[in-house]
Amino acid sequence: MSEKIQVPDVGSSDPVDVIEISVKVGDTIAAEDTIVVLESDKATVEVPAPKAGKVTAINVKVGDRVKEGDDLLEVEADSGADDNAPSQEEATTDTPTEQETAPQPEAEQAPAKSASRTESRTETVTVPDLGDIDGAEIIEVSVAAGDVLEAEQVIAVLESDKASLEIPVPQAGTVESVIIKVGDKVSTGDPLLTLAVSGGDVAPEAKENTATSSASVSQTSASDKQEQNKQEQAKPAQTSTAIPAAANSPGKAVHAGPAVRKLAREMGVDLGQVTGTGPKDRILKEDVHAWVKQRLESQSAPATGSGGMSLDLPDIDFSQFGDVEREELNKLRKVSAQNLHRSWLTIPHVTQHDNADITDLEAFRKQQNKALEREGVKLTMLAFLVAACAKALKEFPRFNSSLENSGEALIHKHYINIGIAVDTPNGLVVPVIKEADKKTLKEIALEMGELAEKARNRKLTPADMKGGTFSISSLGGIGGTAFTPIVNWPEVAILGVSRSDMQPVWDGNQFVPRLTLPLSLSYDHRVIDGADAARFTTYLSQLLSDMRRVLL
Repeated sequence: MSEKIQVPDVGSSDPVDVIEISVKVGDTIAAEDTIVVLESDKATVEVPAPKAGKVTAINVKVGDRVKEGDDLLEVEADSGADDNAPSQEEATTDTPTEQETAPQPEAEQAPAKSASRTESRTETVTVPDLGDIDGAEIIEVSVAAGDVLEAEQVIAVLESDKASLEIPVPQAGTVESVIIKVGDKVSTGDPLLTLAVSGGDVAPEAKENTATSSASVSQTSASDKQEQNKQEQAKPAQTSTAIPAAANSPGKAVHAGPAVRKLAREMGVDLGQVTGTGPKDRILKEDVHAWVKQRLESQSAPATGSGGMSLDLPDIDFSQFGDVEREELNKLRKVSAQNLHRSWLTIPHVTQHDNADITDLEAFRKQQNKALEREGVKLTMLAFLVAACAKALKEFPRFNSSLENSGEALIHKHYINIGIAVDTPNGLVVPVIKEADKKTLKEIALEMGELAEKARNRKLTPADMKGGTFSISSLGGIGGTAFTPIVNWPEVAILGVSRSDMQPVWDGNQFVPRLTLPLSLSYDHRVIDGADAARFTTYLSQLLSDMRRVLL
């Protein structure tokens, strides 16, 4: 007899899209196998089969919109599974009844009484809100069981594809157990460790409830991990048989998270053609990038011919020429390299160079720094650049836009958020000054100092680096006369700044020494024409030569 499988609770009352059907009529499926993938405006949900059986009918198709309770497909249940179901249910029902009626041993009651006397409780410390990051890697665990911690002490360091984040403990206490280890992947709300915390003047009943709740959480977490390990050990045989399936076969299950699916849509990748390297053959972002790279290389190889760049580079044993040392890149540098490579391949870059006369501005900056010294404010040339760029972006709004992936329209942004590239020992990060056009020079200078300090101490949060509309990369403190910065996609322009230098400038009668600042504006030529870029740098140079223009 066929049974209907319906849409479960997906956490949204609005209809959701069917974006993938992982089975076809006639397939034999096991319990917990993914049958369809649904997508709402908040998340992608893989719907598992509640029981084993054979698919007899599919009631939806890709593109349909469904809600909780709608029919998805019909399954002829496995008779063996049905026969066992009542006995398992009976056993499950009987077990808690016996536990409830049985008297509690004195040995189990003693710890609760002891907890009341010591006035302490156990709390589980979890991963704080990571924003839109769906998984971060544990790269450092700073504590061990038995350690006595102070509030805000760092307990672990996470690394995502955007930044390294130090996780502090919210309150003082003693570490009872550490749940995570280096290399683990965690998300918002995942448990990190259990902490014995002083309970203060807490009623005995409340403390017993807290202890019971904490124990329940620990047991649930442990059982979940054991169940996950069992599933991972049991799945490889099933997964390996599914790999040879055709790339576009509807029977092939695609395991990927929301962020990976979003990336695949943005890059036009069919996930059915990508081989996953994650646990249980789950597709990772790196797999999508590798697939795209392989396709680009295979498509460009015939066009380049023997005269172009070799795409299949040979491995070279450099040790035959002398001593060598291999240094593994951290995740931040790997992801930065991938993003830069993507931008360089997909955005047609052009760079416009210009010089700005900042003689009067530099004199004004030094004069104001003496007056602001007592307030703890230091005006840097970069602060003036942020203010000037904010004004220029208002005058030339095309530089503050993004190009749709389809290439058919521009997204004009009515807010100006300027990213500042910061060089750190772990790699380059770009914190963002939000609404830069609405802030004073003093406010910009103070915020820049705070963001730079957070970047150097690995304290930046995902929110600190989101929403940029234009970027500035300054090498003025290091040197150089000009360079070509790479556009930070999905932005369409980036300003590079080199070291200022005294140059002879003809004033109509004679050459006079003037302090000039080299500007290098890289832009997406699909969005911005060369004439517009020249007008932008000219306007920006005029602002820097006389900052009073910013007030107009």
